[in-house]
Amino acid sequence: MKGALSILWLWLAVGSLWAADATADFTAANRLYAAGKFSEALAAYDMMQQAGVDTPALWFNAGNAAFKAGHLGQAIAAYRRAQLQTPRDAELRANLTFVRNQVTGGDGRPGGWQNLVGTLSLNEGTGLTMAVGWLFCGFLALARWRPAWSPRLRMPTRWAGSFTVICGVILSLQCYNHFNGTVAVVTAGEGVARSGPFEDAQTVFTVRDGTEWAVQQRHEDWVQVVNAAGKIGWLSLRQVAVLPGA
Repeated sequence: MKGALSILWLWLAVGSLWAADATADFTAANRLYAAGKFSEALAAYDMMQQAGVDTPALWFNAGNAAFKAGHLGQAIAAYRRAQLQTPRDAELRANLTFVRNQVTGGDGRPGGWQNLVGTLSLNEGTGLTMAVGWLFCGFLALARWRPAWSPRLRMPTRWAGSFTVICGVILSLQCYNHFNGTVAVVTAGEGVARSGPFEDAQTVFTVRDGTEWAVQQRHEDWVQVVNAAGKIGWLSLRQVAVLPGA
């Protein structure tokens, strides 16, 4: 028992130290940004990301630093990562829209039903569906347990059942978009789409910094995209950030 408590104490102590270090690093990176050292701030945020920090605030600030440093693709990729966790943040949405307006081309921006289901994060959609589903099951169980209450429970049970179906459909669309709507954001200036997934393949077309492309398929360190003219090209992962659908 003492050994288990010691391990737990050690785990909590290490977690606290890691959190303190992350907070200090985040504060230092913010100071670099405030001083106008945008490239240095972006590098500091990147180091935190590589260390495993994954918070909306970090991605949002990294997006701001990338934009100020002139890296539109990195800014869009960072904002999109933040949006996966906080899809309704008004300032985040405004910044992402502003940067996207500086970029032309690509076909990976969400639209229509994607924007609709994207108002909830995947975790929120899952939690909401589970909540209304359990409520529906609770009403059914209560009606079986107290048959005399059935007339009064009929309407709320129907509403709960309807909401469960609606939330289930929305969650299904969210899952489809998240896992099948993969997007590649060009982050390395002007990129080159090649005829095959290897460096010696000929150039098919070029892609601009910040353009977002729907990924058709992936092969090792390459992703396949299609431009507006219907030409198929392969982009190296060195040129893009690959993200799940928003």
